[in-house]
Amino acid sequence: MRSANERILSRGRFYMLCAFCILMGMFAGCRGSQRTTLVVSVAASLQDAIAEAEADYKLSHTNIDFSNNLGSSNTLSRQIAQGAPVDVFLSAAAKPMDELEQKSLLAAGTRRNLLRNSLVLIAPRDSRLQDFQGLAGTSVRLIALGDPASVPAGQYGRQSLLSLHLWDTLNAKLVLGRDVRQVLTYVETGNADAGLVYATDALSAGNVRVVATVPESAHDPIVYPAAVIKGSHGEQAGRQFIDYLASPAAQTLFKKHGFRRAIP
Repeated sequence: MRSANERILSRGRFYMLCAFCILMGMFAGCRGSQRTTLVVSVAASLQDAIAEAEADYKLSHTNIDFSNNLGSSNTLSRQIAQGAPVDVFLSAAAKPMDELEQKSLLAAGTRRNLLRNSLVLIAPRDSRLQDFQGLAGTSVRLIALGDPASVPAGQYGRQSLLSLHLWDTLNAKLVLGRDVRQVLTYVETGNADAGLVYATDALSAGNVRVVATVPESAHDPIVYPAAVIKGSHGEQAGRQFIDYLASPAAQTLFKKHGFRRAIP
C-alpha cells in the first residue's frame, strides 16, 4: 500500500497535469483566434463599395481587421513595387497589376478580374451641358480629369477624348486630379464645369448629373483586378478575402454601387 504522503503527491501531480492541460488548451484557443489585419491597397473608386464588403465579411470572420490605403491605382502599384507592406491590391485597371506581375510581386494563382465599370461625363446639377460637343463651348471653362500619368480614369478619359477628336480642342481647359474622387469633388463643388469619372462615382454623388456615357469602344476595357501580394504575412487570409469578393454575396453588394461582374 502507498503511504499517505505518496497518495498526496500523486494527487498533486494529477491536479498539476490537469491544470497544465487546461492552460495548453486555452493557449491553443487563443492562437486559433488570433486577430489578423489585412492591409488592402484599394483604387479610390472602390472606396464606398469596399467598406461595405469588408463590413459584411467581418460578420463571419470576426478575427479579421482591415487597414485600407486608398489612392490612384498607378500610385498604389508603385508603392507596392517600392516595398510598401501590402497584403491585397485592388486596382481599377489591368496595367498597374500587370506591372507588379511582371516583377513577380503577386502571390501565385491569386490574380483575378472582379469587376467592370463605365466612364461618364458629369456636370453640376444646374448645368445646361448636353453632350461632349458642348465641352468646346464658352460656358465650359474647366474640365476635371484624373491625371493620365497616374490615374486609370484619366487614362480612359484621354483615350475617350482622343477617340471623339476632342483632346486637342479641350486640352487647355483640363484641370487634373490626383484620383477620380478628387475629380468628382471638383465638379460637385463647382470648381470645374464638367468632368470624366466612373459611373459608380457619379451614382454616389448628390450634386452632379450624368450628361453622357462614353462608348466602351472609345477606351480600353475598364476592369478591376485583385491579387494577394507576394510575401504577405496574411497570404492565406488574403486569398480567402479575394474568394469572398468574387462570391455572389459580395458581387450583389458591388452591383448596388453600380459595378458589374467581370467577364471571366
